[in-house]
Amino acid sequence: MEDLNSNIEKHYLKEGLYEDIVNRLKEQNISQNKVKRSDIAGADEFHVRGAAVSKELANSINLNGLNVLDVGCGLGGPCRMLADEYNCHATGIDLSQEYIRTANKLSQLVNLHNNTTFIQGDATELPFENQTFDVVWTQHVQMNIPDKKKFYSEINRVLKEGGYFLYYEILRKGTGEINYPMPWASDSNLSFLFKEEEMHNLLKGLGLASKQTNDQTQAGIAFFNTLLARLKDFGPPKIGLNVLMGETTQPKLMNLLAHLRSGDLELKSGVYKK
Repeated sequence: MEDLNSNIEKHYLKEGLYEDIVNRLKEQNISQNKVKRSDIAGADEFHVRGAAVSKELANSINLNGLNVLDVGCGLGGPCRMLADEYNCHATGIDLSQEYIRTANKLSQLVNLHNNTTFIQGDATELPFENQTFDVVWTQHVQMNIPDKKKFYSEINRVLKEGGYFLYYEILRKGTGEINYPMPWASDSNLSFLFKEEEMHNLLKGLGLASKQTNDQTQAGIAFFNTLLARLKDFGPPKIGLNVLMGETTQPKLMNLLAHLRSGDLELKSGVYKK
């Protein structure tokens, strides 16, 4: 597992992420003491549809004032949104040390460091006591995790009785061969896709009850169509997913879009209650 985690961390690694983002802000004449969350939202929400879908997920229950854990938090955009707009204390955990370093610095940059906490760690060995959080959520995380039962068992363990698990995930649907690279994996050795039914059975077996399921696939396809048209007309944005993926951005997004269109993959979000 250590070798796998190391390879996954290498896949996502882009050194100097925070400094790169700050330099891109300077190029837009945005002063460091006047940076808003919206100025960095293009890069700090590493999932299909970005900040818009995080807001939808947040609105699926009454989150106001709750203690939330974001497993696989990336650069921490959703945590900052929860702290800023929903008065939550948001904790993020991610395997990537560089992502966590950048998440902490970005929270300081937009003055949300008092209500956000970011920790480097393994999603299958969460460093928290039992029943710590009112809400746990994940967005595009489980694809890198082979032991799904351990992953969801840990989420269930740290979730309070009566608490909610919110998810937004890329799931297997068809039987066709998956082409790589993808945003989460350069090849199949880092990718562990499974189907919605398998996820549901695991969560049900842990005692979680499904309250809501949403098919996000068509919204994701529409998002990509708009994004690719914009890239063609205007080139890469100053602050976008290209900050994280560099010159591999387009082939990764094109592969994901193709599999969403073909029906081999799907985007689903939903709510479970403990």
